[in-house]
Parts: sequence; C-alpha cells; structure tokens
Amino acid sequence: MMKSLMIGAVALLSTAGQAAVTVTYEAPGVVNTTAGFDFVGVETFDSRPTGGGTSFVTDFGTSGQSTLITGRYSNVDIRDANQYGGAGGVGRYAETFSGTGFELALSTSDPRGLTYFGYWLPALDGGNVLEFYKGGSKVFTFAPGDVRNAIGGNSAYFGNPSGPFAGWNRGEPYAFVNVYFKDGLTFDRIRFFESPMVGGYESDNHTVGFFNDITGSAVPEPATWAMMIIGFGLVGSAMRRQRLALA
Repeated sequence: MMKSLMIGAVALLSTAGQAAVTVTYEAPGVVNTTAGFDFVGVETFDSRPTGGGTSFVTDFGTSGQSTLITGRYSNVDIRDANQYGGAGGVGRYAETFSGTGFELALSTSDPRGLTYFGYWLPALDGGNVLEFYKGGSKVFTFAPGDVRNAIGGNSAYFGNPSGPFAGWNRGEPYAFVNVYFKDGLTFDRIRFFESPMVGGYESDNHTVGFFNDITGSAVPEPATWAMMIIGFGLVGSAMRRQRLALA
C-alpha cells in the first residue's frame, strides 16, 4: 500500500508541470521579449492619441510581412509616459482603473493561430489580472501577482528602471512578462482588468505571435504547487498508516 501511494504521488508531481501554458519574466530593465518566433508583432501605443475609453485597430507592425496580425482594442485608456508606465520612460502606454477593464480581439493570417502574448508590466500590483479566450471560452487566467511572488525581494526589479523616471515608485516591481501557449492551445481574445481594485493596471509593448523558443525566468505554476501539496499529503498519509500498522 505504501509503495502504491508513493507511486501515485510521484505521478502527480511528474504530470503537474505539463500544463499547456508557461509564464516567464525577463531580466531587470528589459522592456521587450527575448523569445524566438516564427512570426511576431508589437503594439507600442506611441502613435495612439491619449484619452480614456479609446478603441482602435492595429496590425502590430506586421503590414507588408508574410504573416499579418490584426488586433482590435476596446475601451482602453492611453497615457503619456510617467513613473508608472511607458517603456523606457518615453512614449505612451495602455492603462485601466476598471474592474471591467479593456479587451483585445485578435486574428492572424497564419492558420496555426497565436501562441504567444508578452507585455511590459510596470508598477505591478496585486489586482492586475489577464484572461485569455478562444472562440468565446476562457482558456487561461493569469494573475501577475504570481510574477511578484516569483521576483520576491529582488530589488533590481523594483522602481521604474529607465528614462527620466528612473528610480521612481520603488514600492512596485517592473518586468516584461511572457505567456506561452503550448500543446496546440491558442487564443483570440485577451481581457485586461483590475480585481481587486487596488490601483491602475499599466502595460506597454504588447507583443503577439507564434513562438518557437521559450526564454525568461519561469514563474512557478500555482497548479503545480497545489499538485505537489496533494502528492506530499498522500505520502504523509501513507507513512502515518504504515506506523499505525507496525504499532
């Protein structure tokens, strides 16, 4: 009985890391992804007019390339760079202070679909949430607080890293985050919102594409830790039962 439970626990541990989504974060101060791609595009927001509740269509700079990516932003606020947002301390960035947030609907001319989203995530707080959808069904939810936990006390991430606002807002981390979809999983819509409402949700350099190389420091998957706890619980239970039997 002990052996079978041990095997069951090991199986849980070995399969827990096979999730179809991997999240990583880049080195301190890096404001664009270092991943590899079959095709990719970036929206910097620098050419967008400032204001609240803005909607617009973008090609992520892929017009004229062999693969076209199209995105439609709805109800997004566009701000000039400040201590809280704007990659490199310049240009403009996207923001929401809403529990409803804003959405990005996506499509591509490549039939394989989109497997990657990355963004510069400045002034990260515990309310920043990202939801991914495919054909109307939610396929993944990402709470950037997991990135904050992974960064821990690494002071190199805290405070605006560059430009005229370098060193400002040292109470919050700034990092570029990569979200990789694997095993045939793709997405066609993203929702950005704040829950709970603890501040603004700033982001920049929205990057979408089909990746072929994963880079960055991995963020531990909450599901993996949950499965590990279950596995260790099974082992502990088996050991207790064995001691009782021996007694």
